[in-house]
Amino acid sequence: MSSIGNRLREERERLGMSQPAMAAVCGVTMRSQRNYEKDERLPDASYLASATKVNVDVLFVLTGQRSPGVPSLTPEESALLDNFRHSPPAARQALKTTSDLFAKHDCPGGIAESA
Repeated sequence: MSSIGNRLREERERLGMSQPAMAAVCGVTMRSQRNYEKDERLPDASYLASATKVNVDVLFVLTGQRSPGVPSLTPEESALLDNFRHSPPAARQALKTTSDLFAKHDCPGGIAESA
């Protein structure tokens, strides 16, 4: 089984984050981030709570088990979800309608064909 440090690095890389970026989000120095990933120190609860802000799967980091029912989102997917959640109701409906239309069409190259 992989270590906490290895799983933390795996999550950081899955999210497309550099060590300095992760350290900044979690309120630690670059040196601390490096020590966590090298298993020279264990991250504390404050660090792990901050890591959830960027969708780190903390259960996975601690246990090696992915959180049940929680999909692993990429930063792009997280941004789309955040935009949706912060949109007014009419815009949400428009986004949902557009998304439904794209999902129902064969989209070669990512561009929906006209009906």
